[in-house]
Amino acid sequence: MIFDNLQALLRVASVSVLAYAALVLILRVAGKRSLAKLNAFDLVVTVALGSTLATILLSKDVALTEGILAFAMLAILQYVVSRISIASSSFKELVRSQPALLLEDGRYLEKAMARERVTHGEVQAAIRKQGIGRLEDVAAVVLETDGSISVIRKTGDGDLTALQDVSGAP
Repeated sequence: MIFDNLQALLRVASVSVLAYAALVLILRVAGKRSLAKLNAFDLVVTVALGSTLATILLSKDVALTEGILAFAMLAILQYVVSRISIASSSFKELVRSQPALLLEDGRYLEKAMARERVTHGEVQAAIRKQGIGRLEDVAAVVLETDGSISVIRKTGDGDLTALQDVSGAP
């Protein structure tokens, strides 16, 4: 009984070291994009990598080589999807969301907020995090493709060129 437990623990320890090393190597080869939170698809890949690692470490039914292949396939698929997204705007629209304007010149865009399921309180929290106390001091609030909220403070010139790809932007 004790020998079986020790053997299982040694298996987890050795597979952990090898799987971790393989994952780090694959992520280094795949590049920074592999763990970026640029959009929902990237998040799914990151979660899948973590789930795969946990399965490799704790399941005797999954061989280390199978797990390493799964890591590599996830990295390759993410690379392929990002490359096709660059080459094809219709494919990009299929796999990636577009940023959405939620507030403009201190005014809530109610239809956009309802469509994106964002509350006034969430927008206000994002504004406060930027140290802004008045809605009137905000030029724009954008729900980004990764689900984060960006706040753009009003400036003197009023030219918001960073909003070119934002849905609902002027």
